Amino acid sequence: MTLRFIGIDPNTGDDESPTVWVDQEKGELVFQGWKPGAELEAECAAFEVPGHGRGIPEGEAVIRIPARMVGMIREACDVVERAAVR
Repeated sequence: MTLRFIGIDPNTGDDESPTVWVDQEKGELVFQGWKPGAELEAECAAFEVPGHGRGIPEGEAVIRIPARMVGMIREACDVVERAAVR
């Protein structure tokens, strides 16, 4: 796996580190964030989207990332898009 580090939450402390990377090999965004807590995770799991089952499939997770990291997420999207065009 070829991870490209994009950024870490600038307000993070030593014990927390929401982070954004790009997996350049697979063309995917990779996020590290906070666990959502049982209430939010249950709300996400109960959300219905046409054509999709309820719940959070095995191998998937709900995470929280602070809005102050939007610029980093945009940068990661740009990196993935540029690689896909080539």
